[in-house]
Amino acid sequence: MTAAQDDLVRRLRNLLDDEPVKREVSMFGGRSFMVNEKMAFSAAKDGGLLVRVPPDRHAALLSVPGARQAEMGAGRDMGPGWIAVGAESIDDDESLSFWFAVAMDFNRAVTGGGL
Repeated sequence: MTAAQDDLVRRLRNLLDDEPVKREVSMFGGRSFMVNEKMAFSAAKDGGLLVRVPPDRHAALLSVPGARQAEMGAGRDMGPGWIAVGAESIDDDESLSFWFAVAMDFNRAVTGGGL
């Protein structure tokens, strides 16, 4: 793991502390976090974040600074519901918490998991 990825993984683990059903896996070239057996987000090697978001909020969320359409290789969009967020846009706890909340709200909606 790179230092940037390691730092982001540590921060995500702290945010996930109270989640009862979670695990980490290597996926999408990063360290992915599965919550209720669904991928919620992934820490990239460059310290950026891949986030699973509600497809119906995808376009609006792309307007958040640092957000861009996630790609699975050059020029291959992952489609609605997958957003990449640059490391510089999640360097403070408030901005990371925003994306964490979006991902977890969607995760709970698709898995039926509650708080």
